[in-house]
Amino acid sequence: MFGATVLVPFLTGLSPAIALLSSGIGTIIFLLLTKSIVPAYLGSSFAYIAALTYFVKDQHNLAAAMGGALAVGLIYVIMYLLMSAFGTAWIHKIVPPVVAGPVVAIIGLSLTPVATSMASQNWYIAAFTLAVAALLSVYARGFLKIIPILIAIIVGYIAAAFVGLVDFSKIAASFNQIFVLPITPETFTFPSFDQKALLMMAPLAMVTIIEDLGHMIVLGNITHSDPIKNPGFNRVLLGNGLATAVASFIGGPPVTTYGENIGVLAVTRVYSTFNLWVAAIIAIALSLFNPLQVAIMSIPTAVMGGVTILLFGMIGAAGLRTLIEAKVDFSETRNLIIASVIFAIGIGVSNHGVAWATAVGILLNLILRDSKNADSKTEQKAA
Repeated sequence: MFGATVLVPFLTGLSPAIALLSSGIGTIIFLLLTKSIVPAYLGSSFAYIAALTYFVKDQHNLAAAMGGALAVGLIYVIMYLLMSAFGTAWIHKIVPPVVAGPVVAIIGLSLTPVATSMASQNWYIAAFTLAVAALLSVYARGFLKIIPILIAIIVGYIAAAFVGLVDFSKIAASFNQIFVLPITPETFTFPSFDQKALLMMAPLAMVTIIEDLGHMIVLGNITHSDPIKNPGFNRVLLGNGLATAVASFIGGPPVTTYGENIGVLAVTRVYSTFNLWVAAIIAIALSLFNPLQVAIMSIPTAVMGGVTILLFGMIGAAGLRTLIEAKVDFSETRNLIIASVIFAIGIGVSNHGVAWATAVGILLNLILRDSKNADSKTEQKAA
């Protein structure tokens, strides 16, 4: 999870140290609330990059961003209560694949201008980094196939250093103070509820909840267990929600279960949650290591541009994959309208487009009836 987790703060203006700290603490909270049964690691969520960037990097309003993150955590807790009372089946009716797929796609597509802008700082280095990530993703075997982004960043960093794009002076100076607390009374910011932040981040919680559900299904298939029943998907949501809420109070991004780590389980066939406890403690320890934080921030923009072109493009493709795997029928006018409106609003609206698209997509799904099912019911009644 390391490469993707530190990429989020790098893009949004948050602290990489706090992102590592919040992922470590969040994973421990998750493991405790799932009775240490579910072998899942929590890392920085990509779904909220646009909103975090807007408030942290552009508006310099960390409190509002953290208020939005806290709202996401509270929505998870509310969903925990609802699922504890009514089960999990109803969530598919509110956010079916015809809604979740296009929303995930526009999350990636809306971020691609950021990726190309970063890559334009040095297209040669960006293209080289992208090529390394792509080649490893396709041709690597075993564990290397799981960490192409991390390797690409390291190789791209070395290449950028050779052409003089890396400033090592700050890294050398950081060894004067090797261990630093990531949070101090001077840097602490209490979350505040801002209407725009709530609008941009809260609706996306429904999408990341569906993402968590998908991860638990895949995790169950890999580990030959059923985490949706034991300890229960409601506990998974409670763990994720409280972890995100805690992250908001220390200045970290919302966290989510990581598909990368599920892939590691599939390769290693080691399903013990003890390893995740160790990983969480290591992440917390790394958050105190000052030279690492300085080294992360010294990564040239073009290197990150190369990997984000791949990552954001893959997020967009993952949304389309959701539609294909669910066999969404676009000959059905209802499905075509829902997906079309989500894509149009998500890409066309410059301010808070993804959030508006999510809200409108959920609303259309609840309002528009499925004509094929309605017709079949009418035929059955007539018979």
